[in-house]
Amino acid sequence: MHCLISTMCWGVLGSSLVLAQPAIESHKQLDGTWIATAAERDGSPASDVVGHRLSISGDQFQISKDGKSLYAGKTRLDLTAKPAMIDFEHTQGLAKGNTWKGIYALDGGTLTICDNAQNPDAPRPTAFEAKVGSGYDLVIFNKANP
Repeated sequence: MHCLISTMCWGVLGSSLVLAQPAIESHKQLDGTWIATAAERDGSPASDVVGHRLSISGDQFQISKDGKSLYAGKTRLDLTAKPAMIDFEHTQGLAKGNTWKGIYALDGGTLTICDNAQNPDAPRPTAFEAKVGSGYDLVIFNKANP
């Protein structure tokens, strides 16, 4: 969009900046390393996920285990949704080209994420549960000490 400096263009730019601010703040809250302490997949424990390290910096994420990078890419957040939405757009690793659609809740040093990692074609979850046949993963992360 080409803009001559005018009131209308400044209004559009101003709106974009105001809308972007909550996303920037929410990304800051998620910045750091999170360690998976509990996980469930399709109604069963997902012990293979426990110990995964989710590192977030700005809109970038990486998931690793035992020092080996498994997934990496960009995150997108929507705090206006209830519950808040998080997407993991994979640009590297095992799920390259896929986007996991999820929801999240942050409570101090605990981050809970429910997403469609097992079936990226499944709709975004609407509740923090991974029932049998859902294709959803429910993972509880604790913030790692700096």
